[in-house]
Amino acid sequence: MKELKSKAFWRAVLAELVGMTLFIFLSITAAVGQPKKKEPDQEVKVALAFGLSIATLAQSLGHISGAHLNPAVTLGLLASCQISLLKAMMYIIAQMLGATLASGIMVGITGSEALGLNSLKDDFSPGKGLGIELFATFQLVLCVIATTDKRRRDVTGSAPLAIGLSVCLGHLTAISFTGCGINPARSFGPAVILQDFTNHWVYWVGPMCGGVAAALVYDFLLFPKLDDFPNRVRVLMSGQDTDYELNGTDVPRAVEMSAK
Repeated sequence: MKELKSKAFWRAVLAELVGMTLFIFLSITAAVGQPKKKEPDQEVKVALAFGLSIATLAQSLGHISGAHLNPAVTLGLLASCQISLLKAMMYIIAQMLGATLASGIMVGITGSEALGLNSLKDDFSPGKGLGIELFATFQLVLCVIATTDKRRRDVTGSAPLAIGLSVCLGHLTAISFTGCGINPARSFGPAVILQDFTNHWVYWVGPMCGGVAAALVYDFLLFPKLDDFPNRVRVLMSGQDTDYELNGTDVPRAVEMSAK
């Protein structure tokens, strides 16, 4: 429980809360602010809004929390042993609170209950929606883990931009079928405010399974890690090596989503 004494730990949790609030507000406002919501160009606008929001916030907050801004990403990094179990739990709670807060702010500002609630298209079964959400999230978390892999020396571009483009791609793929969740917190916030949880499990099970699958495939099949098992368990239980001196500088030596 040394992490609980760390100022960096609580700053990171706060960054996830603030980042998620901004992400949901900016992205969903762009999604519902266009009267012609069914036009094809609207899907491109929404995809760009979500992707650019993630890229901007990842650049702004990545050095503080890693800017996960997605429970599926957090769970994927947990499966990859890059984050402690305690931090993962606190991140997910902060992300859910941020999404709910942003949805409430939207209702208060716009006076409308159009919050971009995720829903399956007509005659599209929950099982098919689950598959779409799983694969769209798989490519996102694979991009996050591969782009920020500290063992790589060939990543010369912008990791936040690559992740933002991955979010954009996921929306272009899935938005016509499921509204594109690929982020359980993004689906959770509007559902809480509107009290509508129809097929809501699809937007949790699909992304979470996709995130874990991406982490396991990358770490054990595509680019296996050579870390010994005790070290991986230590990260899960205690987090990355960090100065936990309560009155010290408390600057983490590594950030989970920062490419080196």
